[in-house]
Amino acid sequence: MNQPLVTPFFDDSSNTFSYVVQDPQSSSCAIIDSVLDFDFAAGRTSTHSASKILDFVLENALTVEWVLETHVHADHLSAAPWLAKETNAKLGIGNRIIEVQEIFGKVFNSGTEFERDGSQFDALFEDDTEFRIGSLDVRVIHTPGHTPACVTYVIGDAAFVGDTLFMPDFGSARCDFPGGDPRVLYQSAQRILSLPDETRIFVCHDYATSTRSKVAYITSVEEQKAKNIHVGGEADEDSFVTMRTERDNKLSMPKLIIPAVQVNMRAGRMPPASSDGNVYLKVPLNVL
Repeated sequence: MNQPLVTPFFDDSSNTFSYVVQDPQSSSCAIIDSVLDFDFAAGRTSTHSASKILDFVLENALTVEWVLETHVHADHLSAAPWLAKETNAKLGIGNRIIEVQEIFGKVFNSGTEFERDGSQFDALFEDDTEFRIGSLDVRVIHTPGHTPACVTYVIGDAAFVGDTLFMPDFGSARCDFPGGDPRVLYQSAQRILSLPDETRIFVCHDYATSTRSKVAYITSVEEQKAKNIHVGGEADEDSFVTMRTERDNKLSMPKLIIPAVQVNMRAGRMPPASSDGNVYLKVPLNVL
């Protein structure tokens, strides 16, 4: 099994890890779960964080074949279209993005100009789709539950799980967004845990814990099976559903969910400009 070279980039404002995943046998690479900086109070975006990724790619003379999303993120805006344009790469996501577009197209009353067919992306991956990054084998596994469109990218001996699993001492993702389902999430987690024990797992977020002051991004299937506080050990499906439902009922919405979902369901692109030439984001009241 090939072992990709993985370089993490951490965004402090959203506690997000983005990754450059490189084929050790060539210059080919992919970028996973990038971040577009957004000052909500000022309504301004910037590519400061994404530029660090682009600088790394250029400094190491890498060829970006894919800019990949594990799901439609609710806690940060995606820089995927900017990076794809700058590197001439293709943009990919799981094919159930269409379900997310249907759900949130209605939430944000996006109108007929918003195509709900995933056409904003270059590739919509079906479950068990296989492709390559240089000499690296990639397998796409559908791992819904947090959102309907969540996928895990298994690249060589590494699995990029998005928000499905966190570090073992933090557990699992919330399931209370529209289209989420704790029972489905448990089943998705078990699918990840059925990978070989030595598989490296790279998480999308980490918030540290009361007993761990530094953020972390890498664990393994073996460690998750043994130590994950939500799905490891002898955790059963019904107990997980009860725990996850009770826990989610106490959580507040992510501070950027309203702008993030509107943008990310469009593959990281902004809504069309209004007649005055400006771009506006909607705030649906008493909906989420």
